[in-house]
Amino acid sequence: MLLRLVYLTVTNVFAALRLLPMSDREKDVEILALRHQLAGLERQLGAVRPRFTPEDRTFLAALLHRLPEQTLRQMRPLVAPDIVLRWHRDLLRRRHAVRSRPKRLGRPRTVRSIRLLVFRLARENLTWGYRRIHGELAMLGIKVAASTVWEILRAAGLDPSPQRTATTWGTFIRSQADALLSASGES
Repeated sequence: MLLRLVYLTVTNVFAALRLLPMSDREKDVEILALRHQLAGLERQLGAVRPRFTPEDRTFLAALLHRLPEQTLRQMRPLVAPDIVLRWHRDLLRRRHAVRSRPKRLGRPRTVRSIRLLVFRLARENLTWGYRRIHGELAMLGIKVAASTVWEILRAAGLDPSPQRTATTWGTFIRSQADALLSASGES
């Protein structure tokens, strides 16, 4: 559609350039000839209204919008002035819809600092799954969904399940011994 609209615009620009060397009298004669042709077409069509392509509608709406409504009514175009004005409103509505369309679809990405915190919690607490990490974030006042935590871990190549690494007895006893030693050192 855009290519056809560009083609129509270029051909009409060349048609307008052809009018530059013409005198006012020659332009008036051409206008009268074109009006006579339109009247003949209207007689042949009768009650049948011509169908315009979307490109033709866009071009006519942009071109005829500049004319006052009174001039449009005197011109006797193939379409009613109200229709041309509606086409122009539709053109502006479509243009606004294209410009106001969001650049990216979907939800915005999670803030980098939250993603880094999820990675840190997962790295420092190997037995925690995504639900536990989500709970810790909630206690810190960070509002993210559990599924978001799961997606962050999965995208980083980490297993979001609680069995990321199996805890061995040696690891368990070392962590308990570290906790006992740190508790006894505080007393």
